[in-house]
Amino acid sequence: MMLNLLSFVPMFGMVVKLDELLSVLETTIIFVALGLIVFAIAFLIVVLVTPFSVKKEIEDDQNISLAVIIGAVIIGIAMIISAAIHG
Repeated sequence: MMLNLLSFVPMFGMVVKLDELLSVLETTIIFVALGLIVFAIAFLIVVLVTPFSVKKEIEDDQNISLAVIIGAVIIGIAMIISAAIHG
């Protein structure tokens, strides 16, 4: 009994026809670039607002609590950007 791989496609979400694939890829690349730009700007703002060097505190002073907080900020910004792009 052979499994038909096309029967698994609806489980994973949207089905894209081959003739529409180029427009879907273009849209995906645009949104990825836009998301990365917004994320980089938001992270730069976080680094500039802090009254100390984030890089020095994390790398040289081994400040684990700051690393956890910056990681949480990164995840939060990524979730906001993802929700904004998704609609």
